[in-house]
Amino acid sequence: MDKVLISQLKVETVIGIYEWEKQIHQTLLIDLEMAWDNRPAAQTDDYQHALCYETVSNKLTALITEQPIELIETVAERCAECVMNEFDVPWVKVRVMKPGAVPAAQAVGVEIERGHI
Repeated sequence: MDKVLISQLKVETVIGIYEWEKQIHQTLLIDLEMAWDNRPAAQTDDYQHALCYETVSNKLTALITEQPIELIETVAERCAECVMNEFDVPWVKVRVMKPGAVPAAQAVGVEIERGHI
């Protein structure tokens, strides 16, 4: 299986359950693994056959920042749903990390897999 990867997409957004969190922007780091047949793009050297990581990144950034979200679980689910529905990706792994959320940890996060290979 081929994959297209996006590593540590940095998104500044309003995220959290506490009132003080709803007043500030915090950083989320998003990692994606997306199943994609890269052979047609490689064989033709043609962009139209590729899964454009810039387009995916821009779409997810807009999705995450369009309104405040309380849970990183919600962010992960929305990202997976968007990638699968809007880019026709059959399987995706999404990791959402929230640096600094717990003082004793570098980051906390969730990871989900959706779809079928």
